[in-house]
Amino acid sequence: MKLTRVAGNCPDGVTCPTVYASDRGTIIVQGYTLSSDDLSEITIPEGEGAVEIPLSLLKEAARAHRG
Repeated sequence: MKLTRVAGNCPDGVTCPTVYASDRGTIIVQGYTLSSDDLSEITIPEGEGAVEIPLSLLKEAARAHRG
């Protein structure tokens, strides 16, 4: 899979929440892993996970990916 950074501005370019577009026509989100305590109100199916990212990152990604 080839990834292209869409949004996220990390000082080191690697270790903060980031949004990527893939060559599969999907979006990949890198974020902070949530604990089961954080997710007590929802059920995450096997094979899926949940990450937390700033709302501002989604807004940046939406602006960058328009077109």
